[in-house]
Amino acid sequence: MDLRAVMLGSMKILVIGGSSFVGRAISLAALEQGHDVTVFNRGATSTDLPSTVRRLIGDRKTNLTALEGQRFDATIDVIAYQRGDVERLHEALGERAGYYLQISSISSYQEPQTELADESTPLLELGDVDPNAQVTGATYGVLKAECERAAGELFGPTIGIVRPTYVIGGHDVTLRFPYWVARLQRGGRVAFPGPANSSLQWIDARDLGAFTVQITEQQFVGAVNAIGVSPAPGFKETLERIATHVSPEGTTLVELSAKGDVDRSWYQKFPLWAGPQSEPIMNMSNVKAVSLGLTPRSLEESIDDVIKWFGGQTWPSHWLSEEEEASLLSNR
Repeated sequence: MDLRAVMLGSMKILVIGGSSFVGRAISLAALEQGHDVTVFNRGATSTDLPSTVRRLIGDRKTNLTALEGQRFDATIDVIAYQRGDVERLHEALGERAGYYLQISSISSYQEPQTELADESTPLLELGDVDPNAQVTGATYGVLKAECERAAGELFGPTIGIVRPTYVIGGHDVTLRFPYWVARLQRGGRVAFPGPANSSLQWIDARDLGAFTVQITEQQFVGAVNAIGVSPAPGFKETLERIATHVSPEGTTLVELSAKGDVDRSWYQKFPLWAGPQSEPIMNMSNVKAVSLGLTPRSLEESIDDVIKWFGGQTWPSHWLSEEEEASLLSNR
């Protein structure tokens, strides 16, 4: 690593991913702090990154030749989903990666025994899951935990791991949080999945980006939960805050019970719903992150960012339609 560059405050930072949502937020935050930013990705995602961001085109699964001969002060890995992703990146860069930081997830944890658990919570074990298995809802957390282990084994003990919860804000390609903003803007009777007090935590992508760059500059070693609100509010309480900010007068929230006789297949249409009961993993501690400099913005600022970015776009086909919602609400 170029220690002189670090001391002067300017670093050569490589972002694996870097063009979309979380990667975009990290790249922009690094650029804002005066760093020399390079992104490596397939070039398949349209991006609004400024021309000052250097682009390397490749595929971390099949073609990393663009990284040959490249050297960086730090590498921020946003898109490690299988052990092979980490292994191939290490083979391509080795010590030329500089300081290595991986964006993981709170999904990598075993279910905590209590709420407000910290980073000492054990990670999920791989068990009989193939470390390069297809990423699904069932394998995501196990594979992210294995990516963390691979990073420690290959890039060494002085790496950083960031474990975000749900990420919200503009440019959200998952379209999870934007659903609730757009739906509550429309008003009327708004269906939501119970239980109403089920915990929900989030972090704005811009806060995650700024925090990631900050601890990269500090060469942070270890793991930290990136959570913007702790303790967690309830699901309904969060929706009420969104409604207060954007909904027309007369908007009402109608809870649907997962234990009722409603066709439960509809529940996959409700983003950010974690299941029919509140889980401790959705109410974890952010004390360490705050002590390291995480400064969360308000939920209302995140809502405004979504409106600015998403406003006027066509209602996505995988979102709950007006007809589907009316059917769910017909007997309530």
